[in-house]
Amino acid sequence: MKPNIGIADKDRQAVAEILNTLLSDEFVLYVKTRNFHWNVTGLQFNDLHKFFEAQYEELDDVVDEVAERARALGARAFGTLAEFRENTRLKETAGAVPAAKEMIAELLGDHEPIIRALRQDIEKADKRGDVGTNDFLTGLLEKHERASWMLRSFLG
Repeated sequence: MKPNIGIADKDRQAVAEILNTLLSDEFVLYVKTRNFHWNVTGLQFNDLHKFFEAQYEELDDVVDEVAERARALGARAFGTLAEFRENTRLKETAGAVPAAKEMIAELLGDHEPIIRALRQDIEKADKRGDVGTNDFLTGLLEKHERASWMLRSFLG
């Protein structure tokens, strides 16, 4: 059954596309953060292992929330690795295990483009009359800004 929530079908579909692209980015970032949690080494191992764990746990919740927001709009949420890889704006390097400092820099280099994309996506959702998604994306923006600040703090 199609939602009757005061947003035109074409607008709901456009916002769902934004959300599925974001879902792809969030899932790739989640996997990358988890990978770094598993593979970090060096003098800061304990701190970074715990730090990466806290970040991937938050991203796990974000992934679920983004998918559920797409579903609330009546769209199908992406759910396959192929869809995530095809639609993400982030880059991965298979098999690479960078040094701890490069891991931090790489994660920062993923959070910041998501922040920039979210700023644009918030405007797009607003133009489509979807204040709920606008508010939701604003909350995600704040989470990514906080994560970026913490990553930048590690880098000094």
